[in-house]
Amino acid sequence: MGIKSYQGPRAELKNEFKAPILVEDYMTKNLITFHPDQSILEVMELLIRYRISGGPVCNDDGDLVGIISEADCMKEISESRYFNMPILDKRVSHFMSTEVETIGNNESIFDAASRFNKTNRRRFPVLEHGRLVGQISRKDVLAAALKIKAFSWRH
Repeated sequence: MGIKSYQGPRAELKNEFKAPILVEDYMTKNLITFHPDQSILEVMELLIRYRISGGPVCNDDGDLVGIISEADCMKEISESRYFNMPILDKRVSHFMSTEVETIGNNESIFDAASRFNKTNRRRFPVLEHGRLVGQISRKDVLAAALKIKAFSWRH
Protein backbone atom coordinates (compact mmCIF):
# COMPACT_ATOMS: atom_id res chain seq x y z
CA MET A 1 0.00 0.00 0.00
CA GLY A 2 1.37 3.37 -1.00
CA ILE A 3 1.92 6.28 1.31
CA LYS A 4 -0.58 9.07 1.00
CA SER A 5 0.64 12.62 1.16
CA TYR A 6 -1.38 14.81 3.45
CA GLN A 7 -0.81 18.53 3.51
CA GLY A 8 -3.73 19.58 5.65
CA PRO A 9 -6.39 22.16 4.80
CA ARG A 10 -5.16 24.78 2.42
CA ALA A 11 -5.75 28.48 2.94
CA GLU A 12 -7.97 30.06 0.35
CA LEU A 13 -6.08 32.11 -2.16
CA LYS A 14 -7.64 35.53 -2.34
CA ASN A 15 -7.00 37.60 -5.37
CA GLU A 16 -7.28 40.95 -3.62
CA PHE A 17 -7.64 44.01 -5.80
CA LYS A 18 -5.99 46.85 -3.92
CA ALA A 19 -6.06 49.55 -6.57
CA PRO A 20 -8.04 52.64 -5.61
CA ILE A 21 -11.07 52.78 -7.88
CA LEU A 22 -13.18 55.64 -6.52
CA VAL A 23 -13.65 59.07 -8.07
CA GLU A 24 -12.28 60.68 -4.91
CA ASP A 25 -8.97 58.87 -5.45
CA TYR A 26 -8.36 60.60 -8.79
CA MET A 27 -10.33 63.87 -8.74
CA THR A 28 -8.73 67.29 -8.65
CA LYS A 29 -9.31 68.80 -5.23
CA ASN A 30 -7.70 72.23 -5.56
CA LEU A 31 -10.05 73.86 -8.01
CA ILE A 32 -10.14 77.18 -9.73
CA THR A 33 -13.75 78.21 -9.13
CA PHE A 34 -15.68 81.10 -10.54
CA HIS A 35 -18.43 83.39 -9.23
CA PRO A 36 -21.66 84.29 -11.08
CA ASP A 37 -20.84 88.01 -10.81
CA GLN A 38 -17.31 87.60 -12.15
CA SER A 39 -16.43 89.19 -15.49
CA ILE A 40 -16.36 86.82 -18.46
CA LEU A 41 -13.13 88.54 -19.54
CA GLU A 42 -11.54 87.64 -16.20
CA VAL A 43 -12.67 84.04 -16.67
CA MET A 44 -11.04 83.94 -20.11
CA GLU A 45 -7.78 85.22 -18.60
CA LEU A 46 -7.88 82.58 -15.83
CA LEU A 47 -8.63 79.77 -18.27
CA ILE A 48 -5.57 80.76 -20.29
CA ARG A 49 -3.33 81.37 -17.26
CA TYR A 50 -4.11 78.04 -15.56
CA ARG A 51 -4.42 76.07 -18.82
CA ILE A 52 -7.86 74.74 -17.96
CA SER A 53 -10.91 74.43 -20.16
CA GLY A 54 -13.53 75.34 -17.57
CA GLY A 55 -14.59 75.12 -13.98
CA PRO A 56 -17.41 75.19 -11.46
CA VAL A 57 -19.30 78.37 -10.60
CA CYS A 58 -20.11 78.80 -6.90
CA ASN A 59 -22.19 81.40 -5.09
CA ASP A 60 -21.19 83.29 -1.92
CA ASP A 61 -22.19 80.30 0.24
CA GLY A 62 -19.96 77.95 -1.76
CA ASP A 63 -22.91 76.19 -3.40
CA LEU A 64 -22.46 74.91 -6.94
CA VAL A 65 -24.71 77.01 -9.20
CA GLY A 66 -23.25 76.34 -12.63
CA ILE A 67 -20.26 75.55 -14.75
CA ILE A 68 -18.38 77.74 -17.19
CA SER A 69 -16.27 76.48 -20.07
CA GLU A 70 -14.29 77.66 -23.05
CA ALA A 71 -17.34 76.92 -25.18
CA ASP A 72 -19.43 79.27 -23.03
CA CYS A 73 -16.80 82.00 -23.49
CA MET A 74 -16.97 81.46 -27.24
CA LYS A 75 -20.59 82.65 -27.07
CA GLU A 76 -19.37 86.07 -25.94
CA ILE A 77 -16.78 86.23 -28.69
CA SER A 78 -19.25 85.22 -31.40
CA GLU A 79 -21.96 87.60 -30.12
CA SER A 80 -19.55 90.54 -30.09
CA ARG A 81 -18.58 89.82 -33.70
CA TYR A 82 -22.20 89.36 -34.78
CA PHE A 83 -23.25 92.68 -33.31
CA ASN A 84 -19.97 94.38 -34.37
CA MET A 85 -19.20 95.38 -30.81
CA PRO A 86 -16.13 94.92 -28.62
CA ILE A 87 -16.16 92.07 -26.15
CA LEU A 88 -18.20 93.47 -23.31
CA ASP A 89 -17.57 93.04 -19.64
CA LYS A 90 -20.50 90.70 -19.10
CA ARG A 91 -20.93 88.46 -16.08
CA VAL A 92 -20.40 84.69 -15.81
CA SER A 93 -24.08 84.25 -14.90
CA HIS A 94 -24.98 85.34 -18.44
CA PHE A 95 -22.96 82.54 -20.07
CA MET A 96 -22.61 79.67 -17.58
CA SER A 97 -24.51 76.42 -17.86
CA THR A 98 -26.87 76.08 -14.92
CA GLU A 99 -27.92 72.49 -15.51
CA VAL A 100 -24.81 70.79 -14.18
CA GLU A 101 -24.30 67.06 -14.20
CA THR A 102 -22.38 66.02 -11.11
CA ILE A 103 -20.90 62.81 -9.80
CA GLY A 104 -20.50 61.55 -6.25
CA ASN A 105 -17.06 61.20 -4.70
CA ASN A 106 -17.72 57.55 -3.79
CA GLU A 107 -18.72 56.41 -7.30
CA SER A 108 -16.27 54.19 -9.13
CA ILE A 109 -13.97 55.26 -11.93
CA PHE A 110 -15.84 52.77 -14.13
CA ASP A 111 -19.12 54.61 -13.47
CA ALA A 112 -17.40 57.90 -14.33
CA ALA A 113 -16.02 56.42 -17.57
CA SER A 114 -19.51 55.22 -18.50
CA ARG A 115 -20.99 58.67 -17.85
CA PHE A 116 -18.28 60.37 -19.93
CA ASN A 117 -18.97 57.87 -22.70
CA LYS A 118 -22.72 58.69 -22.70
CA THR A 119 -22.27 62.48 -22.67
CA ASN A 120 -20.07 65.01 -24.40
CA ARG A 121 -18.96 66.43 -21.04
CA ARG A 122 -15.27 66.96 -20.41
CA ARG A 123 -15.57 67.27 -16.66
CA PHE A 124 -17.95 66.56 -13.80
CA PRO A 125 -18.00 68.48 -10.52
CA VAL A 126 -17.69 66.02 -7.63
CA LEU A 127 -20.07 66.33 -4.69
CA GLU A 128 -19.91 64.87 -1.20
CA HIS A 129 -23.13 65.28 0.79
CA GLY A 130 -24.22 67.99 -1.66
CA ARG A 131 -21.03 70.05 -1.30
CA LEU A 132 -18.44 70.62 -4.03
CA VAL A 133 -15.26 68.73 -3.11
CA GLY A 134 -13.52 68.40 -6.46
CA GLN A 135 -13.77 67.80 -10.16
CA ILE A 136 -13.03 64.79 -12.33
CA SER A 137 -12.07 65.05 -15.97
CA ARG A 138 -11.68 62.59 -18.79
CA LYS A 139 -7.90 62.76 -18.34
CA ASP A 140 -8.28 61.84 -14.67
CA VAL A 141 -10.20 58.72 -15.70
CA LEU A 142 -7.50 57.82 -18.23
CA ALA A 143 -4.83 58.19 -15.55
CA ALA A 144 -6.91 55.99 -13.23
CA ALA A 145 -7.17 53.30 -15.91
CA LEU A 146 -3.39 53.20 -16.25
CA LYS A 147 -2.94 52.85 -12.49
CA ILE A 148 -5.61 50.17 -12.24
CA LYS A 149 -3.95 48.27 -15.09
CA ALA A 150 -0.67 48.35 -13.16
CA PHE A 151 -2.39 46.75 -10.14
CA SER A 152 -4.27 44.11 -12.08
CA TRP A 153 -1.57 42.89 -14.49
CA ARG A 154 1.03 41.34 -12.25
CA HIS A 155 3.69 38.98 -13.49
